[in-house]
Amino acid sequence: MLRIIDRYIIGKFLATFFLTIALLLSIAIVFDISEKIDNFVTKGASAKEIIFDYYLNFVMYYGNLFSAMIVFIATIFFTSRMTANTEIVAILTGGVSFRRLMWPYFIAATILAGISWGLGNYVIPKTNVTRLNFEHTYISGKNQKDRFKDIHRQIKPGHIVYFENYNTERNSGYHFTYEVFANHAMQSKLKADFIKLDTTKNTWTLDNYSIRTIDSTGKEHLSSGRQLDTVFDFKAAEIVPRLFTIEMMNTPELNEFIEKEKIRGSENLNYYLIEKYRRTSWPAATYILVLIGVSLCSKKTRGGLGLNIALGLAICVAYIFFMQISTTFATLGNFSPLMAVWFPNIVFSFIALYMYYIAPK
Repeated sequence: MLRIIDRYIIGKFLATFFLTIALLLSIAIVFDISEKIDNFVTKGASAKEIIFDYYLNFVMYYGNLFSAMIVFIATIFFTSRMTANTEIVAILTGGVSFRRLMWPYFIAATILAGISWGLGNYVIPKTNVTRLNFEHTYISGKNQKDRFKDIHRQIKPGHIVYFENYNTERNSGYHFTYEVFANHAMQSKLKADFIKLDTTKNTWTLDNYSIRTIDSTGKEHLSSGRQLDTVFDFKAAEIVPRLFTIEMMNTPELNEFIEKEKIRGSENLNYYLIEKYRRTSWPAATYILVLIGVSLCSKKTRGGLGLNIALGLAICVAYIFFMQISTTFATLGNFSPLMAVWFPNIVFSFIALYMYYIAPK
C-alpha cells in the first residue's frame, strides 16, 4: 500500500515530467515552424493539415522518442529540489532506506515506460502514416529520391525480380526481369522493356515482353508480345521498401515484414531490426536513467541544481553518443543489431549500479 510520501513523490515525478515535456516540445515546435514556414506557404498546406496532420503527430512522435531523456531530466530537477529543501535527508533519517525510497520512483517510471512502450509499438506507427505523408507532400517533396536503379529482390525462395530503373511515385520501371529457379536451375524468365502497376485493377502491364520457360526435359519454349496484363506475388511497396515505411508499421506488422525481408536477403535488414529492438530498449532505459538521476541528486552538492542539471545533460549526451556509435557499427559493419541497440543500456546499467552503491544511504 502506498504511503503519503510515495504518493507525494509519484505526483511530483509525473507533474514535473509532463511540464518538462510540454516546455521542450513547445520550443521544438517554434523552431520547426520557423524552419518550415516557407514550405507550408509555397506548397499550400492548410492550417488544419499543419496543426492536426503534422504537429499533433509531431508532438506524439518526438515526445515518445525522447521520453526516457525527459524522464531523466525531470528526475534530476525535482529530486534536486527535494534535496535542496532537505526532504530527501528527512526521509532517510526518518528510517526509510534508500532502496525503499526508490519504490515510488520506479512506480512512476513504470507508468511512463508502459505508456512509451504502448505508443511506440502500436499507436505512433499509425500516426506516423499521416505525419510522414504530410512531410513527403509539403516538406521533402517529390524528387529524385523516388527513383531507384539496379534493384534485385528475392520475392520468395527461388523467385528473383530485377529493375534497371524504378519510380516509386509512379509505380513503374524499365528493363524488368522475373526469374524462377528450382534446384539451382532456372525454370523460367520473364523480360519486359517497361512495367507499370494499374492501381485500380491491381495488375501489372508489361510492354515488349518475352517469356522463356524450360521444361523438365531441358527444352526451351519462347513467347513474346507487345503488351501483357498480369499479376505477381509481390506488392509495389515491397520492391523498394523505404526506410521510413517501417515507422508506419506496428510491431506485429514489423515482425512479419522483417521475416519476409530475411527471405529476400534485404540489404536494409539491419535498419529494420534496429527499429524493432529500439521500441523496447528506449522504454527500458527509463529505469536505468531514473536510478542514475536519483543516485546523482540525492546528496547536496555545492553546485546545487545547476550542477546536477549540467551533469544530467552530459549523461544524456553520452547516452545518445553511445547509441549513435553502436547503431552505426550495426548498419555499416558486422555488429549485431540487438547488441547495438542494447549496448548503451548495458553500459549505463553498470554506471547506474555504481552510482546507486556510492549514493548516501
